[in-house]
Amino acid sequence: MSAYRNLALAVSSAALLSAAGPSLAAGGDLVVFDWAGYEDPGFFQPYVDKHGEAPTYSFFGDEEEAFQKLRAGFEADVAHPCSQSVPKWMDAGLLAPLDTSRIERWDELEPGFRDIEAYMKDGEHYLVPVDWGNTALIYNTEELSEEDVQSLNAFIDPKHQGRISIGDNVDDAYALAFLATGVKDWTKATDEDFQEASDWLRKLHQNVRTYWSDGASLRQLMQSGEVYLTWSWNETFATMSGEGFPIAIKRDTDEGASSWVCGYSRLASGSEENEDLFYDFINAWLDPGSAEYIVTQWGYGHSNTAAMADIPEETLASVGLNVNDELRANTLWQAPVGPELREKMIAEFEMIKAGF
Repeated sequence: MSAYRNLALAVSSAALLSAAGPSLAAGGDLVVFDWAGYEDPGFFQPYVDKHGEAPTYSFFGDEEEAFQKLRAGFEADVAHPCSQSVPKWMDAGLLAPLDTSRIERWDELEPGFRDIEAYMKDGEHYLVPVDWGNTALIYNTEELSEEDVQSLNAFIDPKHQGRISIGDNVDDAYALAFLATGVKDWTKATDEDFQEASDWLRKLHQNVRTYWSDGASLRQLMQSGEVYLTWSWNETFATMSGEGFPIAIKRDTDEGASSWVCGYSRLASGSEENEDLFYDFINAWLDPGSAEYIVTQWGYGHSNTAAMADIPEETLASVGLNVNDELRANTLWQAPVGPELREKMIAEFEMIKAGF
């Protein structure tokens, strides 16, 4: 599948670009700071058609790593944060406001993603939402039955010790823990809720074989049989089921699943010479062809609601993107949380992974 075919190139490019340092953003080539895999030109083919080549990419493993690197002076034109990180990046002065008049399909974007107040300041927008999806329980159907995974507490069941992997991602980890301990809206979590979720994650840590860092590494763990239960994104299910692997995604556990939205922002460190390229890149991403591609090849949703409306319901269901009232009610939306809670989550998750 497309999510993996350029993995080796992505890894080598990340190393080269990282070594090259802050000077990368100077000049006429658009530099995109992104998650590995998003360099797939299927996401922005109109940009390639217009300019004859893809942007230059540098990669990060998680948003806290990206935040620290940008704070330290790394320069790029575009970055790909997710919902819960945007306010922190804005407050740190890392993002530049958008000229929405230059975004051709701005009015076609899902208002619930586009108009979140936390992504705005002084009436200006700082994020173009592009992709959304779920983080949910995914399992090997030859090793586990649906009954085995009806509850998220399967992750802390000692009988699964060493056969579990969750992402090395603080937001997904705490989304899982809050859900498992009865919290559906983490923006209203109390100190007691946070402590209970953290204690649950410590139990989970005892069962974890490894914390996966990207979809390719998780795929290898599941294909080898080392891991048969994971907390992961639609991409894992869509890709592996498409290859015939015995896998299922279960969003309707007793406690539910999580959802997220990510997007592109213009970085304050970016080159003014590349402003036109930035908007060409964004307009390419919002093209209906990009929406169809991300759904059918990666299993993620797209923020262009007009384009999503043209995708058959059975296609959405086949990649785990179908929505109904019951699923919606049992979903923890990874909305931006207050800075105090977010910093506590980051620090505590690092302690948990270290065994403390």
